[in-house]
Amino acid sequence: MSVLSTRALPLDQLTATRASGAVVLIRLYVGLIFAGEGVLKFLRPDTLGPGRFAKSGIPSATFLAYGDGTFEIICGAMILAGILVRLAVLPMIVDMIGALTITKMPLLWHGAPLYPTEGGFWDFFHEGRLEIAMLCGSIFLLIVGAGGVSLDHRLGRRS
Repeated sequence: MSVLSTRALPLDQLTATRASGAVVLIRLYVGLIFAGEGVLKFLRPDTLGPGRFAKSGIPSATFLAYGDGTFEIICGAMILAGILVRLAVLPMIVDMIGALTITKMPLLWHGAPLYPTEGGFWDFFHEGRLEIAMLCGSIFLLIVGAGGVSLDHRLGRRS
């Protein structure tokens, strides 16, 4: 038997939640923004999709922009529906860390291709506000789960 044996995460651990039904408000903003931004990558490819990715210096910009948009739509919809929310927020946490690192952190040393006239902490803070909020919302959902008004909660009650 391998030292690094893997163990499947039971469905009840992914769907378990004791959080209030009010968590639906966090899911609403996180899910809508992820799904909406995913759609916008397809609707506005030059400014929000492959064009933006290329301007940021991301290789394979078209493939990665549309892949990212697809993940945002799927994960956003899962978050909105309250189904497998903990699983859905994991790639979105990585997405927000990547967005902050690639597009916003260069602002700290005045080298952001997307923001050539901006730089410094306050510009980083301002331009990164959405990613920071989405990262915090996603981490919150990872910790507490989907809440009482969700498909995860219904699945958890049945098991």
